[in-house]
Amino acid sequence: MDRERLVKELLYQVRLGEDSGYEFKQVTFKGKKVDGPEQKDLAIELAAFANTKGGCIVLGVHDKTREVLGIPVDKIDLVQQRITGACQDSIAPQLNVYTRIVELPDQQGVQRPVIYIQVDKSLFVHTASGRYYHRVNESAREMKPDYLARLMMQRSQARMIWFDEQPVPRTDETDLDPALSQRFLRGDQPAALQLRKLKLLTQDEDDNTRLSVAGVLMATVNPEQWLPGAYIQAVCYSGQDRDADNQLDAQDITGPLDQQVIQALAFIERNMKTAATKTIGRKDIPQYSLKALFEALVNAVAHRDYAIHGSKIRLHMFADRLVIASPGALVNTLEVDDLELRQATRNQLIATLLARCSVAHDQVDRAMMMDKRGEGVPLIVRESEDLSGKRPGYQLVGEELQLTIYAAGAPGAAHD
Repeated sequence: MDRERLVKELLYQVRLGEDSGYEFKQVTFKGKKVDGPEQKDLAIELAAFANTKGGCIVLGVHDKTREVLGIPVDKIDLVQQRITGACQDSIAPQLNVYTRIVELPDQQGVQRPVIYIQVDKSLFVHTASGRYYHRVNESAREMKPDYLARLMMQRSQARMIWFDEQPVPRTDETDLDPALSQRFLRGDQPAALQLRKLKLLTQDEDDNTRLSVAGVLMATVNPEQWLPGAYIQAVCYSGQDRDADNQLDAQDITGPLDQQVIQALAFIERNMKTAATKTIGRKDIPQYSLKALFEALVNAVAHRDYAIHGSKIRLHMFADRLVIASPGALVNTLEVDDLELRQATRNQLIATLLARCSVAHDQVDRAMMMDKRGEGVPLIVRESEDLSGKRPGYQLVGEELQLTIYAAGAPGAAHD
């Protein structure tokens, strides 16, 4: 919204007063500190809007008299820090909001700076200071158990089954990277129509065109801009424990999911060791099967739970093993012991899009990023065990699925 239109809308709303979509707050100071609103109170209002249908908070306007009081220019940064603190420290999961500084005339016609905070309806259910709130008319109210249960059911159901098809707030068609989205198109149908059929683009409840979660993850250059944690944290240690003093290499691997897989594979390649047999005719023995690791990384990005706010995939290499930890428990009735026998897909749309992405890697025997035949886990187990002599293992640790693949040791009888 351009500034002139925003000012006009705010003046109109200030004249009418608060409602289910607008909240006004006076800002007061004590010395060089913000005295009000308290961070806790601001967090409650922000979370309530996010848990309902979204809304706006205007800081610098009295909520009772509707008088434009403004915020001293030299103290605007302090107020911005109060907003950041409320979003990051007092709300769980953390909340992203959009802020603008605009000037509104007070009763004498003097222009006063105010801060406009836009809160979108969230994909998540947020707490403020450990409690759940929603917006009821012009105030934030703590949710009753039955309301909370319904909201949890609606949003958790979406996250477990259709989360990757959900519209992402504050995105639009222009956020799609042309080259990244082009690779999913087939035939002569108009691109916009295909992108909607593929559900890279979708409509929100107000009929605005938005990117879907899958659209953000597969067709934007920086998915973490909208989905914090949508990246792979890769770290290589010289020893067998997580010790910052023994860290050899580290990289936050970002970008669309298929590119994250290839970058993560390159990280492993440059950090793993290669031994050789001592028998006639040298034979190199890598620590890991890149074919197996490719499958493991594809599974991690395809099946992780992107609804767990801010949680990233962790790829940690040690002297004797490699661990890939993916956010999210197993879906439906799937158990750890079932992984080699059957599959269940949390993100069907992401899996479909990955199946359209080609692979260019000389050690990956695959034309496309994903084949959706359910052969990935058996291949991971077989290739890794053949190389190291030790069976890789899956385990659930809280809300995280961890795969441990053991490194092939120094050449011995098994390899000579």
